[in-house]
Amino acid sequence: MKIIGLCGSSGSGKGYISNAFSKYDIPAIDTDRVYREITTKKGTPCLLELANTFGKEILNENGELDRKKLATIVFEGEGAKQRLEKLDKIAHRYIKIDTENIINQYKNEGKIAVIIDAPVLFESGFDKMCDFTICVIAPLEMKLERIIKRDNITREKALARLNSQLSNEELIKLSTYQIDNSNVGLNSQIEDILKREKLITKE
Repeated sequence: MKIIGLCGSSGSGKGYISNAFSKYDIPAIDTDRVYREITTKKGTPCLLELANTFGKEILNENGELDRKKLATIVFEGEGAKQRLEKLDKIAHRYIKIDTENIINQYKNEGKIAVIIDAPVLFESGFDKMCDFTICVIAPLEMKLERIIKRDNITREKALARLNSQLSNEELIKLSTYQIDNSNVGLNSQIEDILKREKLITKE
């Protein structure tokens, strides 16, 4: 079974591309969803470590993670880069454990490949688990529009989030392949990659 790393900055449409692989019976592990699951229940080891690092104000009245408060603390103001590095280091350690367990489940089911859908694939070191990597890219204005609509935040906050992440150009240099998610020829781009990796038969 091949492990495919899929990455892309916020608003790139990475989730949509990830779902498109299901047509070829290639499931995806959404590391953001794994992260949400390990921070939903009160008192999980990950949540406790985050609260100790960033303050108990990141927890809501139910003792669960208040994502907007955490985002404000991490992304805004001086020292944002250092705070993001702290957040990533803590979260990735717990995400990796759950991700490895899910990969093993898919392997036992006989899947030909599985996708690790991770926005910070290289920063987290998850790329080292992968046989090859794909980055999803999109124009800046398209990404900003998607983030603003999806998360109901200002353009300034959306831009700050993107500025804290790797650019399209940086991701292209690091990745084995790229998919341009400007709504043009997505299926043909995916099929070309799968043919190159011999995961589907060439026509």
